[in-house]
Amino acid sequence: MYSFLLKPKWIGFHLLCIALIVVMINLAFWQLRRLDERQSLNERVASNSSAAIVPLADVSLADPGAVEYRRVEVTGIYVGAQFEVVNLSQSGTTGSDPVNKLLLGDGRIVIVNRGFLPFDANITAPPTGEVHIVGRLRQGRSGGTDQRADDDTPAVVEIRRIDLGEIAEQFNERVLPMYVELLESTPADSPALRPVPLPEASNGPHLSYTIQWFIFSACVAIGWVFAVRKTARKLAVS
Repeated sequence: MYSFLLKPKWIGFHLLCIALIVVMINLAFWQLRRLDERQSLNERVASNSSAAIVPLADVSLADPGAVEYRRVEVTGIYVGAQFEVVNLSQSGTTGSDPVNKLLLGDGRIVIVNRGFLPFDANITAPPTGEVHIVGRLRQGRSGGTDQRADDDTPAVVEIRRIDLGEIAEQFNERVLPMYVELLESTPADSPALRPVPLPEASNGPHLSYTIQWFIFSACVAIGWVFAVRKTARKLAVS
């Protein structure tokens, strides 16, 4: 009765179903791995962001992932051109993040994201003179250069994300491998600036996607059974 299962078209059908099931199961486990990564990130963000504030000089930046979101304090002087991270949204409002370089006493440069500025607010220069700031350490992201200065100089004035490598190419100074998201400033920065919030502490859609891929793979297996049984019944009647 089931000898038809060995016909070429049925063998192709078997292989297609097996391939679909294997792919869907692998996608389900991939989503589980993404869930584990998200939960690990949530734990790291919560732990680092709640740790005591320490001087930036006391933090090793050799492993940026281990210290990201750690609160640090640093003193320096804002120098040089101002960048603008464009096309951002925060709390339902569009805007940008003004970014400046802070010159430290040892000659190194730390890039500072001064916060979120709504689109209807004017971009202001940072405080002058010596500034003491408290902020969160963040890793840069690649591929962030965009619009250059209007005077046709090589300087970038607008960026899509904070790419420390690209930004450092404009300076001769030593740029630290992590930047700082400003939380507090003495003297105070512009009141129009809003601190950049921490990432949302959620597990995201990964668990629901995992369940969906397992369900889809089960549907393929059940569909294969129904197709076989239906064909077998037809052959039995004939």
